[in-house]
Amino acid sequence: MAPLASPPLPSPAPAPRFLAGPPRLPSATPSASPLLFSASAPARFPSTPRSPRNAARERRRDTVRACSQADSAAAAPAPFSKTLSDLKDSCWRFLRPHTIRGTALGSIALVSRALIENSHLINWWLVFKAFYGLVALICGNGYIVGINQIYDIAIDKVNKPYLPIAAGDLSVQSAWLLVILFAAAGFSIVVSNFGPFITSLYCLGLFLGTIYSVPPFRLKRYPVAAFLIIATVRGFLLNFGVYYATRAALGLTFQWSSPVAFITCFVTLFALVIAITKDLPDVEGDRKYQISTLATKLGVRNIAFLGSGLLVVNYIAAIVVAFLMPQAFRRTVMVPVHAVLAAGLIFQTWVLEQAKYSKDAIPQYYRFIWNLFYAEYIFFPLI
Repeated sequence: MAPLASPPLPSPAPAPRFLAGPPRLPSATPSASPLLFSASAPARFPSTPRSPRNAARERRRDTVRACSQADSAAAAPAPFSKTLSDLKDSCWRFLRPHTIRGTALGSIALVSRALIENSHLINWWLVFKAFYGLVALICGNGYIVGINQIYDIAIDKVNKPYLPIAAGDLSVQSAWLLVILFAAAGFSIVVSNFGPFITSLYCLGLFLGTIYSVPPFRLKRYPVAAFLIIATVRGFLLNFGVYYATRAALGLTFQWSSPVAFITCFVTLFALVIAITKDLPDVEGDRKYQISTLATKLGVRNIAFLGSGLLVVNYIAAIVVAFLMPQAFRRTVMVPVHAVLAAGLIFQTWVLEQAKYSKDAIPQYYRFIWNLFYAEYIFFPLI
């Protein structure tokens, strides 16, 4: 007797449109009769489950599709505003902002002092001329620090990987274009506004900045020559040149005043300390590329104490000068300001010692040195 075929299973209700997909039959349970789908039954077969091989193939296809979409998104051109923002950030880092702040504060302080001493000669037209001079100085600063980065790419990848050329954010060709633009713009401003003597001082500064970094001279390899160049450019040339140009713009011949002579000597020694301590965060890269500095020869601790000691002597000298020349300086400003700054320096040196001259503590100490440099110019017009 032939076995009876099981009656066909009812078709499932159609799925809603938002669940569009092929209708599925309930799969047979292990206890179902083997005669459930005999030849005499209508051809309503359940959907065959995907094999592991097919499932893996589909997963790979989905992964490839997702990666392709991600690559397409990455390859899409960046918005112009973002490109412009990235370029601005690279140029700003290329200019080394902490050096620009020192140049700008020094220029403003010297001009302010010259105007305070000759307030009856103030002409508002001089504001524009002072602005031109500041732009020229920033251009000169940009040229000097820029050309140094161009020739220090390998070292900067170790010591200062955040700089734009070392980080790959600015090409060498673009960097050369910028330094040439800075030098040309600064020179043009000085020639057209400040006469031959200031122009010669400006060119001397550019020349010293060039031989500091560019082979075959590359005087930064020799500690004494490097210190003298930095002290001359940032100390003497900046202060003397700005004060000379301001007096010339006021129609006066050059004459040293006691405060200007003081700040020139003070900042020249301070610039020497900056030249000594600037290599403290760079010891690793300098040793790797055989750059001879006092920090690599004498050690970080000794150089930190040397720099702090020289600055403390500088502050003590400022306090003594205030007592010896009360007619030239405001003792009520000179004495407490320099005493507080000296105390802050001693404390920061102690912090560095307690931190065992770690990689985090050394840059913090060096930044504090620069903050003291800024502070001197901020208080200078008041002394």
